[in-house]
Formats: sequence, structure tokens, C-alpha cells
Amino acid sequence: MPSPVISLSDVHKRYGPVRALDGVSLDLEPGRTLGLVGESGSGKTTAGRMILGLERPTSGGLTFRGAPYPKGARGLRTVRRSVAMVFQDPYDSLDARFQVSDIVAEPLRAQGQWRSGGSERVAELLAAVGLEGVRPGAYPQELSGGQRQRLGIARALATRPQLVVCDEPTSALDVSVQAQILNLLLRLQAELGVGYLFITHDLDVVRRISDDIVVLYAGTVVERGPAVEVARRPRHPYTQALVAAIPSADPEHRRLAGRKPAAEGIATAAVTGCPFATRCPRVTDVCRTERPVLAGGPHAVACHHPGA
Repeated sequence: MPSPVISLSDVHKRYGPVRALDGVSLDLEPGRTLGLVGESGSGKTTAGRMILGLERPTSGGLTFRGAPYPKGARGLRTVRRSVAMVFQDPYDSLDARFQVSDIVAEPLRAQGQWRSGGSERVAELLAAVGLEGVRPGAYPQELSGGQRQRLGIARALATRPQLVVCDEPTSALDVSVQAQILNLLLRLQAELGVGYLFITHDLDVVRRISDDIVVLYAGTVVERGPAVEVARRPRHPYTQALVAAIPSADPEHRRLAGRKPAAEGIATAAVTGCPFATRCPRVTDVCRTERPVLAGGPHAVACHHPGA
């Protein structure tokens, strides 16, 4: 496997008494997609912001190409040339005052790459994301939601990053447009070798695009492994609840709707023992007193009573 672009090792992030990240470890590699799954408040976006250098860990290791994460604007400039972001809402993430060509050109100018073929690069990027027919002088409000997200992807790829953080990039789009954006991301990955951190609450979406999946609950990794394994044979009761929440036309699959639903955020997470103990249908005394360790090889789970 290629060397990780970015690694998090036992990373903790506190906001006062709130544990946003609690011992999270991740390796993000070029050419591969790591899906980061969990509900609102699970710590997904905090992890993404930390990777972009917008947050610093309270404790733990954060490395860029094997070296400690740089500090200060100048050091982070190197990181942000190699790591870009696609935001959740294409309506809010694009400046309505900028024309299409200016939006794609903005990171090239910021990184000092405009003079060496900037105009050609903008045209190349618009074609790569399927916007070759859009006027460079158009404004975002003239585009559809899917076109705006394609524009956001073109902007993210402008500096030829090794890694793109995709923060819920399809959640604001219609289902048919979601599929188009996922297919576009997969094609660009095959062509460019770029890696993705794909942040989402939707296990159905993430299993289509990811090589590996990490499931977060209350800032803690509760399950991780190959995407196919985690989606088809989830071992943690929280992951099983996420799978049960996936809509399906299959009557057999719909029977899963009777299972205990996953928590709505982390407001009820346990402070001691397993954080999911307050919601878990398999909870026992040991779950309330002892924190489970992530174990089990390639398909690992942090649970005292994991499923098969």
C-alpha cells in the first residue's frame, strides 16, 4: 500500500468537558477512499477540520507525509496544497459574487500557481467534472445543485491534491444527482489517483464509494474494516442500527426497521464504560463500567458483546 498522506494516532480533541474526538487513529492514503460514518455530533467534521489544519489536537499524533503536522500559516500552506475539501452544501460553499472561472482559479492564485498555465488549468478542470458547456462567466446561482457541486469538486482538484476531504458532499442533492456525483468522484479517483476522506451519516452512500469504513460514535471509533465487510456484516450494535436505517424496497430488509434505532447525536453517550451503553440492546454490567478496546484484526470492533 502507498504511504499515508496524513495519519492520526490516538488523537483527542476536547472543547471544555466535551470529548469531540477520543483516541481516534486514521491513515489516509492516495488512491483510496476511507469512509468516516456517524451521526451528527459523532466527531466526523472535527476530524476533517483537523486534517485541514483548522483545528489542533488536544493530544495525540498528527502527521503529514510522515512528519509532524506543520504549525503556522506558512507550514500549513504546504498541507493545503496537498489536501483540499468538498463541502456539504453547494449552495452555501460557493461565493455568489464570483464567476465560475474565478471560483476554480481561486486556489491556484492562493497557492501561486496561476501564472504557469492557470487559464488552461481552469478549462481542463471544468471539462474533467463535466462542466465544459457552462459559460466561464456564469455565476453559481445560474447553475443547478449538481452543477454547483461539480464546480466545488473542480475547485478542490485545482492544485492537484493527493487527498480530498468530502464532507457530506451528496446530502443536499437529489438521489439521482447523488449517484452522478459519486460516479464522478470514482472516475476522477481512477484517473488522478487522488485519495478521499468521505464523511457522511449515510452508510448506504459510503459503502458505494469507500475501500474502508470507520464508524464513529461520540468521538470514538467503534468499528472499522473493509467497506464490504462492515456494510454486509456489521459487528457493533451501533453500526447494525445504521445499516437497519438504510431504506430498501426489499421486504426482508425492511424487517430490520423493528430493531432499536441508533442514537440521535451523542447527548446520551455514556461517560464511563462503553459510550453506546445507554442505547445498546445488548448492554450488560461490564459495558457500563469497562471501556471496550478496538480489536479483531482487519475488521475490528470495540464491543464487549460483538455480533457475528
